[in-house]
Amino acid sequence: MTVYPGGAPEKSRASVPDLRSLVEGLTAYLETLRETGVKDIELDRETLHELGLAPVSAIPAPTPSPTPWREAAEQLAAIAREIAGCRRCPLHQTRTKTVPGQGCPQPDILFVGEGPGRDEDLQGLAFVGRAGALLTRMIKAMGLTRDEVFIANIVKCRPTVDGAGVRDRPPTPEEMAACLPYLRAQIAVLRPRVIITLGATALEGLLGLKGIKRQRGQWREYEGIPLMPTYHPSYLLRGGGDDTARYWEVWDDLVAVLTQLGRPTPMPAAVQRRDINTTASQ
Repeated sequence: MTVYPGGAPEKSRASVPDLRSLVEGLTAYLETLRETGVKDIELDRETLHELGLAPVSAIPAPTPSPTPWREAAEQLAAIAREIAGCRRCPLHQTRTKTVPGQGCPQPDILFVGEGPGRDEDLQGLAFVGRAGALLTRMIKAMGLTRDEVFIANIVKCRPTVDGAGVRDRPPTPEEMAACLPYLRAQIAVLRPRVIITLGATALEGLLGLKGIKRQRGQWREYEGIPLMPTYHPSYLLRGGGDDTARYWEVWDDLVAVLTQLGRPTPMPAAVQRRDINTTASQ
């Protein structure tokens, strides 16, 4: 028996035209039945068996492959579980809950702040206090929702003065160094198109740069990802949030991010700045 390059024997090749004719004839017959109004054809199991066909119910459904979105969500959940058991620095001794961060597993934008405060420590969620309310307003002004971005911090446990759990403080370099591997792992999974660092600590933690007033509004990069430094929402709220110039600077930074992403600015800048600023009085 001759074997062809495709692996089909000569006998099988000879039967192909007959099979094609059979299919063409069957198709024509079914078209005729449809034109005459016949919509269903009954076949018993013996006929199916003779044709070498199995009932549809007997054909196993294909196993769906996990989507990139689901895979990213599962990987982020695994990182969050690791964070929950972390003992790398003394902050674990006074925390109520770890705050790994939350949001879209495949976001265009990743916001990175300093660390959890009291409200975040109690709820285990990033940016849920007063500064979080302002961040929500900022995100909304960009034409987005919190579910469309990811929000995280440099450290995942609340740093407080003397570990007393009363007054917040910036994390120490040692605390940041201990926690940064978690954030780096999250960024590798998230693969955001843009990172926005909020405040001096986030900028220093990711890029080692100091001087947020000098650095804000200037494009940087983190491992090939465009990074925009801007002020932390809590900085905007200081002194009652009356320094409108700060809001204008932050809004200009957000507009630059929208432009980088090819997104339109939802409203004129003056309207958006006023909308963000109203949060300070609420």
